[in-house]
Amino acid sequence: MAEKENKKNKKKSTNGTAAQKMLLGGQMTEEQEEILTPTQMVFRSFIHDKVAMAGVCCFLFIFVCCLVLPIFWPIDMYYQDVTQANVAPGFGMLKVPKSLQGNAEQISIGSTFSVGIDKEGHVYEWGQFPTEKLKKLPSGMGKLTQISAGLDHIVALNEDGELFTWGNDRMGLASIPMDLRMGETITKVYAGYQFSLALTERGRLYNWGNDYLLELKFPEGVQGNIKTFDANNDIAIVLTNDGRVVPLTKKTNAYTAVPEVIQGHVVDIALSDESAAAVTDDGKVYTWGNNIKGSQRVEESVQGHVKAIEGGRFHYVVLLDDGTLGVWGDDAFSQTKIPAINESIEQISAGYYGTYAISESGKVYSWGLDGYMMGTDDFGRDVFRRLLKGGRMTMTVGAIAVIISTIIGVIVGGVSGYKGGKVDNLMMRLTEIVSSLPFLPFAIILSAIIGNSISETQRIIMIMIILGFLSWPGIARLVRGSVLAEREQEFVTAAKALGVKEWGIIFRHILPNVITVIIVNATLDFATCMLTESSLSFIGFGVTEPNATWGNMLNSARSATVIENYWWRWVFPAAILAVCTVSINCIGDGLRDAIDPKSKER
Repeated sequence: MAEKENKKNKKKSTNGTAAQKMLLGGQMTEEQEEILTPTQMVFRSFIHDKVAMAGVCCFLFIFVCCLVLPIFWPIDMYYQDVTQANVAPGFGMLKVPKSLQGNAEQISIGSTFSVGIDKEGHVYEWGQFPTEKLKKLPSGMGKLTQISAGLDHIVALNEDGELFTWGNDRMGLASIPMDLRMGETITKVYAGYQFSLALTERGRLYNWGNDYLLELKFPEGVQGNIKTFDANNDIAIVLTNDGRVVPLTKKTNAYTAVPEVIQGHVVDIALSDESAAAVTDDGKVYTWGNNIKGSQRVEESVQGHVKAIEGGRFHYVVLLDDGTLGVWGDDAFSQTKIPAINESIEQISAGYYGTYAISESGKVYSWGLDGYMMGTDDFGRDVFRRLLKGGRMTMTVGAIAVIISTIIGVIVGGVSGYKGGKVDNLMMRLTEIVSSLPFLPFAIILSAIIGNSISETQRIIMIMIILGFLSWPGIARLVRGSVLAEREQEFVTAAKALGVKEWGIIFRHILPNVITVIIVNATLDFATCMLTESSLSFIGFGVTEPNATWGNMLNSARSATVIENYWWRWVFPAAILAVCTVSINCIGDGLRDAIDPKSKER
């Protein structure tokens, strides 16, 4: 019995101790809350505001993306490629149809699409089609043996030697030469930018389409002696039966500087947009022309082993004698990153920014440009990459403008509020004069007067300064009002009694007490400056092309045609600008409510 009573007493004692701890803990919590500093109270109130925290998350996400992602998706500000203009968002340019896998005979790459034929001669098309006409296959083609894709048209050859072409038919692309319709046996077809080429068994080359873009000039003894050929937008070159490379032009240019050492020994040729390449009978590759984006940096490991070569816009792919591949040149779209291939390659095809390799089993491997996340604009520039670059520029302009306006506003407002009297009257009249200036007309006039006589970097700096120097009156009035209330406090009187200088009292004692109000105003002004910069760029008086900002991206999408047909060019810039500015405003509102809880009741 005694033991039971002892246990009961011990339990009561334990419970009492727990109750005391709970009570003490509650008292400690209350005491801790009582000793929280104003900054801690503001922070605690702010992080419990769900709307404000959502704004913080959204803005930080956009900011980090604009800061970090350009490292992985760099952009050349001066890049333009009309062959990639107005491509819709999405991927799949290189996604070979399943029914073609394991049964591929030939594949050809167009601007943003590809075509192929299987071993039974059936046609397959995939990718982003520049025109719906490409999907309308001619009837009665029969079994196809060759096919070639261009910018927006296709040329094909069937087993009976008949030519077919479909897609855009401008510039005479549908007008096949009569000689090719009269029974000439064709050995190779080629679809180019706005032209088509065909080589006959007799070694004669025919072209049709845009004669002004590609005008063929045959030196004596070449027509009728052609083994194969290649072409780009500027020139066509041919390989003769005796192993010589001949440019089909009378003009001297980079393509005509054919190395004399290779003449008579060439077995294959290829062209990129800026250079030419040839494979000799000893398996070596020689290049000439303009070394743009590394198109002439031939890998030493392939020399002496090359069987065939193909060229894209700025890259080359070679098939080696052991069935493996080599590649060099531009890698903007991963054109040089060959996937893992565990079998021997029999055929290669390169064009524009992609490459295909067909193995002995008919399986197709592909790499290069597969699409654009947010599409392209009218100059073929990646909208996603420009959004990242434009975000950097827009936020930088807004941030520096806010820093300038805040510094001026704090100095003017602080001195005016503390000094009072004539100084206050003078500074407030100056503030009213600046605030009465019509901002947009003034910025437009100033930009138009001196904008064309300075560099683009100086123009950007000028926009930041204009935004900063014309945006400070609001924060100056706010600081003046806060300083007027604080200067009558006891700590200011004590500082004066201790002999602290006036500048020290203003900026070391008064301003720290109103700094939270300044931060809130600066945060809201940041969003305003971003919108103002975007507005100036939108109407053509801000940051100009080729530099990207969200404003001038919207400026290029003002036409009804773009709004109706190319929605991605305005939806993405408008959406990210709206989300960013709303997020900043939510942060500013959250800070204001945290600093002044009574503002929620108003």
